[in-house]
This record gives sequence, structure tokens and C-alpha cells, in this order.
Amino acid sequence: MSTSLLIRNGLLIDTDPTPVVRSGDILVEDGLIAAVEPSLPDVPGAEVIDAMDRIVMPGFVDTHRHTWQAAIRSVAPDVTLGGYLGRVLGELAPRYRPEDVHIGNLAGALECLDSGITTVFDWSHIQLSPAHTDAVADALKRSGIRAVLGYCYGGDGGPAGLAAEGRRVHREYADGAGGLLTMAVAALGPEIVSEELALHEWRLARDLDLPLSAHMGAHDAESAERGLDFLVRNDLLGPRTMYVHPNFYTDDALRRIADSGGLASVTPFVEAELGIGYPATGRARAAGLPTGLGADTVASGPGDMFGIMRAAYTLERARPAGAGMGFTCADVLRMATIEGARVAGLGDVTGSLAVGKQADLILLRMDTLGLAPAHDPVASVVMSAERGSVDTVLVGGRVVKRDGVLCGHDLPALIAALTESAGHITAAGA
Repeated sequence: MSTSLLIRNGLLIDTDPTPVVRSGDILVEDGLIAAVEPSLPDVPGAEVIDAMDRIVMPGFVDTHRHTWQAAIRSVAPDVTLGGYLGRVLGELAPRYRPEDVHIGNLAGALECLDSGITTVFDWSHIQLSPAHTDAVADALKRSGIRAVLGYCYGGDGGPAGLAAEGRRVHREYADGAGGLLTMAVAALGPEIVSEELALHEWRLARDLDLPLSAHMGAHDAESAERGLDFLVRNDLLGPRTMYVHPNFYTDDALRRIADSGGLASVTPFVEAELGIGYPATGRARAAGLPTGLGADTVASGPGDMFGIMRAAYTLERARPAGAGMGFTCADVLRMATIEGARVAGLGDVTGSLAVGKQADLILLRMDTLGLAPAHDPVASVVMSAERGSVDTVLVGGRVVKRDGVLCGHDLPALIAALTESAGHITAAGA
């Protein structure tokens, strides 16, 4: 049965090829954007959303997030990367039961939706067992978010276990074209594990025809050079590879990655806080690398795209000798939408208001003291909007947040379960 939804009287911000602001209506048919016009005729039987005093724009895309960490929010402030790794991955992660993973992923995905993030690349390195993986996939599906499950093998079965479990996850959970849940390989990579295991990670991605994401260029200049050399030596430098935190690559190395069809994900708040190098935001984009934004971890940073955009904007503009002063609000908004969608491998699916794309949309209130008057709507989104500005959220044309309230979830029960899980994970002597 066909479904129609008509969004009227909005202030529309499209982001492709550059942010454009205009007043108008959007027609959604069967989950897809069917028309975007200054004024559309009534559609019999269509649900109508009045977007007066609302900005209507593509939903945000988070290109790098460890979603399972929602229960350990702010557990590792004021630390370096080493402190984060020791506390979160060394101490707390081994305590996670499948039920902790499920509630953490569900709460984390709903936190995304609540703040206008409609697509998340879930870099999931909590796969301690098949049951943990099943919990991740089920939670993402239950949330209603569009997600790329970045599968990072965490078992002790070596290369054979990686291949077998990776194939199972792909077979059972990757919806493919048109589905809300797709899959990528989240590789630990040659800067973290042995070159032999890294080869198997890349091989799995190629065998399953999946994109791959790896933390590369994030440790120091020597490690960045060594990791890139590994890719070149093994003929692995190619497209559909996302380089997360590529801060220690030289400009020449970034251009080389761009020429290969590579992609970049920057998590500016956490990179600055944990000392993972100065965010390569402007350098990566200048090299021709499509570059998206990510929250990374709420254990050490904010989980909403508004805070992340402001961190990206401020840190880039603060580069020495005025090197980043050409970076604009329009640039950072593109990174949070269409550019991020391309980095996540979903540029043909979401990220703009183009007719035929999935209706992943957000409506932001302009009738608030924090946002009115919106003289420059693009700058207002980047500089002034906040989680409370998010009035309505649609994913694939389905309303998942309406009038400022998430739909279809018992939030008090969810928060109670998350709190109980947090108590187990962080209990002394656990």
C-alpha cells in the first residue's frame, strides 16, 4: 500500500552540491523524496506536517561512533588516548554481557535519532562472542536508525574465526540495497594488529564486496607512514576505504589516499581531547578526500552532531597562521550531511534533499530563544542549534521523533535498564 507524507511551509536547506536555502514543501512517497517545490498541491490521504518556523534539512550522518558505549558516558574525561584505551577497552569492555551490548547500542542509536543523526557508521569493536554481535544488530534494527554495522572481530579464533563469523554476520544481518542496516568491515589494521591479521581483514572485505574502515594515521608520523606502506606493498590502497583520524598523514600522503578513492572520518572533539593529533579536517578536504564527522565515543566526548560541528569549525579556523580561515559553516554542514553520507558509502541513499533519495529528514525549531532570528540559516544550524532544537526526525519517510519526543520507545524503562547495565559494567571489582 502506497504511503504519502507532505511537509509544508518549511525553510529548506539542501546540502548538495552546496548548501542552498529556500522556502518550500517536500513530498515523500513510500519513504522516498518524491518532490521538492516552492508549493506542492494537496495529496489525497497524505499525512501533512506543518513546518512553519522550522528548518527542514537532511538528517546528520555520523561516520564513526562506538555506539555500544552509551552506558559509560563521560567515564573517561581529562585523559589521553592511553588512558581511554586502558579504562574503556582494557578494563570495562571485557565486562560487557550481550544484554549490556544490546541496551548500550539501543540507547546510543536512540540518542543519535534524538539529536537529528539519522545515519550512523557503528564502528563496533565489542564482538566478544556471536551473542554480542547478535545483540548489536538487533538493537540497531529496533532503534529505527539507518546504520552501517562496522563489524570488528573480537573473538579468539584467529583468521579462520574472523572469516567464518564475518560471513555469518553478512549473511544474517546485511539488508543490502534499500535496507536500514548494511555492513562494513571495521579493521583493526596494520597500525594496531599484525600485518598478517590485517591482510585477513582486508581480504574479508574484498571477498564480501564490503567497504572497510580502519583507524589509520592516528598514532604518530612513523606509524602512519608504515601503515600506508603496508597498503601499497599488498595492493590494498584503493577505493571504499575509510581512514579514521588521519591526522598524522602528510599532505602528500593524503593526496595519495584521495587519488586511490579513499575516504576520511574526523572526530574533532575526541581527537583534540585525547591528543590524537590535530584534526586533519581542512587538510584532508584540500587533498580531495571526502571527509565526514563522527562522535567517536561518548565516554570522552559529546554524542550530538551540533557539538561535533562546532568543534570541527573552531579547531579548523584556529589552525596556525590563519591556515584554516577559509573553512566555512557551509563546509562543516556538508561534512555532517552529504559528505558524511558519501564517506559512509551511502551517498546515493541519503544526505541531501534530492528527489529519489530516502527521506531521512530533520525539522529544527526556529521559534526558540537560542535560534531566533535565523539570519543565516546555515550558520544558525552550525553555531546555534542544539539537541533541543530537533523537533521532528524521519528515517526512510517514517517519523521516529515528533514534537520533540521519540516515538515507539519506552524511554523511562530504557534509561532504567541502561542505568542498571552501567552499574554492572563499572562496579568495583567486577
